[in-house]
Amino acid sequence: MIWVILVCGLALTGLIGLPVGIGLGLIGLSILHFLVGDAMSLSITAVWNTFNDFILSAVPMFIFMGEILLASGVSRRLYVAAAPLFRGVPGGLLHTNIAVCTLFGAVSGASTSTAAAIGSVAYPELKRRGYRPSTVVGTLAAGGTLGLLIPPSLTLLLYGATQGVSIGKLFAAGVIPGLLIACAFMAMIRLLTRRDPSIAPVDPARMPIGQIVLGLLKIWPVAILVFAVLGTIYLGIATATEAAGLGVVASIVIGFTWGDLTLRKLVIAFRDGMVVFATLGVVMIGALILAQSMSVLGLPSQVMGLISELDVSPYLVLLLVIVIYVVLGCFFDGISLLLMTVPVVFPVMTGVGFDAVWLGVIVTILIEIGMLTPPVGMNLFVLVAITRGEVSLMQAAKATMPFWLLMLAAVLVFTLFPQIVLLLPSMV
Repeated sequence: MIWVILVCGLALTGLIGLPVGIGLGLIGLSILHFLVGDAMSLSITAVWNTFNDFILSAVPMFIFMGEILLASGVSRRLYVAAAPLFRGVPGGLLHTNIAVCTLFGAVSGASTSTAAAIGSVAYPELKRRGYRPSTVVGTLAAGGTLGLLIPPSLTLLLYGATQGVSIGKLFAAGVIPGLLIACAFMAMIRLLTRRDPSIAPVDPARMPIGQIVLGLLKIWPVAILVFAVLGTIYLGIATATEAAGLGVVASIVIGFTWGDLTLRKLVIAFRDGMVVFATLGVVMIGALILAQSMSVLGLPSQVMGLISELDVSPYLVLLLVIVIYVVLGCFFDGISLLLMTVPVVFPVMTGVGFDAVWLGVIVTILIEIGMLTPPVGMNLFVLVAITRGEVSLMQAAKATMPFWLLMLAAVLVFTLFPQIVLLLPSMV
């Protein structure tokens, strides 16, 4: 009966266009009322206990930090500083898209904000220089996903806060995979441009190395911000919540002294941040109610029991999880997908022997794949909007396909060699 309510409820939510958080909450309340015996009061306890958690208060602060950086024009300064590095290299400024998305992801923590911030700067410039618009959008959409993996990651933060996993270890675990995927993206750009040089014009002009280094030194305030957020966590000086607060303060100071931040922009950034968090909060409440209903009925235990009876290999379970995430990624945004699935996926996957920190990185990569998958690929929507219709959604999706496949390959590599993910967390 529970599966009927779950499947029918999710299908109905999607068909009538009901907000995801409200749909999840109604499904959870229905289960608690009809299958548990009018136990809807349990949902209030679950929501209160989670939202009263000190760690979770880091979420709105990381959102505020990203909005402040977006309003400060930091993305433009990063792009200008990094662009000369790739002149004369096959692919040119397409590599800059990946590099700057990686840098911006290290201070923003979100995928769509990274794609929007860098895309608004890069797309008009690359279009003017003769780059193929669809390829520009493809690289920006792929690069934007790195904002979910490169710490501070909002996805890893929510995963750790809701499942009781160390935030510091999760952030450390995202560093090497994030950098490796960024390098793989650049290698793919080089391969694509060698096969089809019309994708990106060749710029033979090279700046002297001294000017390149001088340009990079001008973005030194970003290093301060990265240390304020990540350095304090890794050194044990601050918790994730305290580091998030430091990040907000540092981003405001840097925005006023180095960026283009004004008091009016700061107020708008806080307003936009509150809207984002309110939207996220509704999804979280709905997901918590649904998770509580599934927990009361022992759904994760039932799944584990079924796996034990069938004597299924842990890697077959992982394959099933990957398929589920890829399919659901077509219909749900990343955060909704995370909050909706992790209450079942976490106990099942850790129950068959997978490491909780490693699992957080794998789930994040699978959610990144969903950010590039139509019809609800959020990064695609954001960047198509930036092009003002010059690139269609399907053109953008086709351009991101090589990077989509690379992220699936990354899941395979990190499964075969989990020590890549777990090396830095073992040192924290």
